[in-house]
Amino acid sequence: MQAKRIIPCLDVKSGRVVKGINFLELRDAGDPVEQAQIYDAQGADELVFLDITASHEGRDTMIDVVRRTAECCFMPLTVGGGIKSVDDMRALLQAGADKISINTSAIVNPKLIEDGSKRFGSQCIVVAIDARKIAGNTRVNSGEAHSVKFDWDISEVAVEDNSKWEIFIHGGRTQTGIDALKWTKYITKLGAGEILLTSMDTDGTKAGYDNEILSTVAEAVSIPLIASGGAGNLEHFYDAFTIGKVDAVLAASIFHFKEFTIAESKEYLAKKGIQIRLA
Repeated sequence: MQAKRIIPCLDVKSGRVVKGINFLELRDAGDPVEQAQIYDAQGADELVFLDITASHEGRDTMIDVVRRTAECCFMPLTVGGGIKSVDDMRALLQAGADKISINTSAIVNPKLIEDGSKRFGSQCIVVAIDARKIAGNTRVNSGEAHSVKFDWDISEVAVEDNSKWEIFIHGGRTQTGIDALKWTKYITKLGAGEILLTSMDTDGTKAGYDNEILSTVAEAVSIPLIASGGAGNLEHFYDAFTIGKVDAVLAASIFHFKEFTIAESKEYLAKKGIQIRLA
């Protein structure tokens, strides 16, 4: 059995780390390279950078952040946000990223998953998913909902009467009509190497991960699953590993604002019997 992983996440906007609640109310949380160095020294297993600006200017900024981080840190780096082509992937990998995370672009153009996997290997391709529970078969809007049309046939993955979770894109603003569970199976076939699953219902709440959707997806796919959205204490990590059946946990606020360190998290989990890599 492979060791479970602890992964801090840095949401980067205009070269600064930010953090919000339910994808909103962003506040500054520091310099990304400085934060990365702290996590590297604490023994983080990996680090995720998400460029939430996702513009051309934001992409150039992120390439610089990745390059500077790779020069001073030794943990694997996953980078996502605004990646729309294999060329975008190549640029970030050349800058020092180890994995590429795609979210909206994967939904708009699923072939990007296949192309990236064939070009760089499936281990490089992480598909991020932002999902929200469908309450009583009623689809719920988040933020400024937009209609979205796809250039591919989504019928195989479309939301149906028995669907429990729907995928949102554009930072949680756009409903897709795509069933989250069906999508995880679909992207696995296309060559995704890992899934980063964020529950929009629990993101930033510190109330714990959504272990219902996590365990459902973990049982449905064979590739590694990263839990995201809702970590508030160390017990939430333990629950995600034991109840959610995930391979890794991703967290932001509790690390950024120094409520817990990576080392404290790992020591706690090791004492609880979770196989974890200790520094």
